[in-house]
Amino acid sequence: MLDTQPYDQNSKSTSNPLTRHQSKLCRGMTLIELMLSIGITSILTTLALPNFNDFIVQLRVDNEISRLSRLLLTARNHAISSDTNVIICPIASNGACSSNWHEELSVFIDSNGNQQFDRANNELLIAIKGPIKSGDVLTYAKNRTKITYQPTGHLFGLSNGTLRYCPKGYQDKSRAIVVARSGRFYATTDNNHDGKDETRSNQLIKCD
Repeated sequence: MLDTQPYDQNSKSTSNPLTRHQSKLCRGMTLIELMLSIGITSILTTLALPNFNDFIVQLRVDNEISRLSRLLLTARNHAISSDTNVIICPIASNGACSSNWHEELSVFIDSNGNQQFDRANNELLIAIKGPIKSGDVLTYAKNRTKITYQPTGHLFGLSNGTLRYCPKGYQDKSRAIVVARSGRFYATTDNNHDGKDETRSNQLIKCD
């Protein structure tokens, strides 16, 4: 006996709507959609890149100011605790201090008082800070070659000094550390919110 099934009028050879939707998704992007996406991405990247570069430079400057601050604090604390002069400076090959502040900086105890590092006399090298990024500028006062802390924690000499850091091509990002005769110091900030650091006497930071 034949097994017959009643004819269902609603049963047609049409695919499921969900299946049709999945089929459309599987087709991927058209060439026009791809080009449009690339164009939008390029525009957004172009708009964001300058801000990203500014952020990277600011991060580099802030990091150097932080490292210099730690170096000053280390030198002052050792001068007080060791009851002797401690010097921060770029050391030349002969042990004398130079004015190349962009190079490696060293902190050492000047035990014989000759204002240079004498490795042969076993003078203690306390700390070292690596050179700054090539092209950037770091200066201290005018043609000064060293920062000397006395056992009192005060600077050796009659005046204060300023460490100025200026990143290449970003003068507005320049920052500084002002070191007082008392040996205390402070990092500059943007006092008037104009996007540029100033000293407490409202002087802009320049390395030239």
